[in-house]
Amino acid sequence: MAGMGRTFAQGIWKENPVFRLLLGMCPTLAVSTSVQNGLGMGLATTFVLVCSNVMISALRNFIPRQVRIPGYVVVIASFVTVVDLVMHAYFFELHRSLGLFIPLIVVNCIILGRAEAFAGRNGVAVSLADGLGMGLGFTLGLSVLGSVREVLGSGSILGYPLFGPGYPPMLVMILPPGAFLTLGLLLAGMNRLEERRAIRAGEKYEPPREMDCGSCVLCKPLASLSPAPPAAQKSRNSSE
Repeated sequence: MAGMGRTFAQGIWKENPVFRLLLGMCPTLAVSTSVQNGLGMGLATTFVLVCSNVMISALRNFIPRQVRIPGYVVVIASFVTVVDLVMHAYFFELHRSLGLFIPLIVVNCIILGRAEAFAGRNGVAVSLADGLGMGLGFTLGLSVLGSVREVLGSGSILGYPLFGPGYPPMLVMILPPGAFLTLGLLLAGMNRLEERRAIRAGEKYEPPREMDCGSCVLCKPLASLSPAPPAAQKSRNSSE
């Protein structure tokens, strides 16, 4: 039980998909123009994440390793179809607002990543806790991002005006540049909070590797093509 609670809590803060792992950036930046969109997208993703984690964990010993990725995609796509049809039937306005991003949950790297890295290697109960924690963490990230953008960009929250008719809205906040600006500021704020917490605890703080440019997969091929340092070149010539 303690392990399940720890697994659940990691997705909320320490391994938050939006603010710590930087996963699912496409829907995060695209649909977070309001709190309603963020909540709708986050809860839909949470449902798919929890159900697919449980199903994949239950079937992990029956899915051949050679075809595990196609098998995972079939399971995920089945639950995404359920979400798509239910939202279209009962939440039509939200479904129309989210549009193509609901079917694109199938290729959300959070869901496939948890299926491959966690659900396919752990039991059903702990996989359920992982899916629920990651899903709620994703919902939290979208909601916070949507709240900031809606308040500053529209002067409202959940459609209710906050500042009256005289408020000049910052239209950039509900446009794509506003998504990048808001996300960058929130990431900086979270890193600052984590740094202060580590200092108070007497620990050494290191930002997440995902935020380090040196760990980018695009940089690694370039690094392999760069000339070797003089010391390495000298030792290589001497060995020859």
